[in-house]
Amino acid sequence: MDAAADAQVSEPAVAVERADAPSPIVLLCDHASNCLPARYGALGLREDDLIEHFAWDPGALALSRRLSALLAAPLVYGCVSRLALDVNRDPSDADAIVETADGAVVPGNRGLSASERARRAAEIYAPYHAAVEDLLAKRAREGRRSALVAIHTYTPVLRGVVRPWHCGVIFDADPRLAETLIERLREEDGLIVGVNQPYAACDRVYHTLSRHGDAKGNPSAMIEIRNDLVRDDDSRKAWAMRLAPMLLTAARMSLDAGGRGTAQTQEID
Repeated sequence: MDAAADAQVSEPAVAVERADAPSPIVLLCDHASNCLPARYGALGLREDDLIEHFAWDPGALALSRRLSALLAAPLVYGCVSRLALDVNRDPSDADAIVETADGAVVPGNRGLSASERARRAAEIYAPYHAAVEDLLAKRAREGRRSALVAIHTYTPVLRGVVRPWHCGVIFDADPRLAETLIERLREEDGLIVGVNQPYAACDRVYHTLSRHGDAKGNPSAMIEIRNDLVRDDDSRKAWAMRLAPMLLTAARMSLDAGGRGTAQTQEID
């Protein structure tokens, strides 16, 4: 990839929709896109590889947009595949830019120089997080509090292990938003809800929310939905209709609660 170091990236790394929307919820979608800026080509992968879950979170952006409309909530999302750089990792982490993805070698990510890694961080990571920071700062200046909700999806089977949960709620030090959301989801008949499953903050999947949520005192939670359950527009609409009132209740309660509650341990339904 260093051979393309003089090429300019014109594609935006981040997009913001409904920036002035009044909801107490701010939606984030880290892994919204499987697109790669032209200078990367396909990173040496087959084009078919870019539709796989390791390139993005299938269905997450479409679901986020539906929720944004239903909740009148701002939405910030990444426009570049996590194969180029994962904005939900600290850029200094080795796996912020993966050399293998779900067992597949990513040739365009192998042997990167420090300058190329720094350039990707400047072009992809920095604008994404600046957009989140700017939005939250603007809302704070206007006297509006913010509860952050990150929308992700996950594959039903990973390395041969079946994941039984329909959805998961992930949180770290501050459970204010998550605990109410988990309670409401568990009231849904037949829904298997993972608490810090299939991932937990200790798996280093919580970087965005740690940076803009926990570190700033904003209640936050990540929602993971199994991607086979949001494959089409009808299923995404159904999930959005289910989640929207729960999220609004959880956000209002978490903001009214002020202080932090007691973190819950991992458990499996």
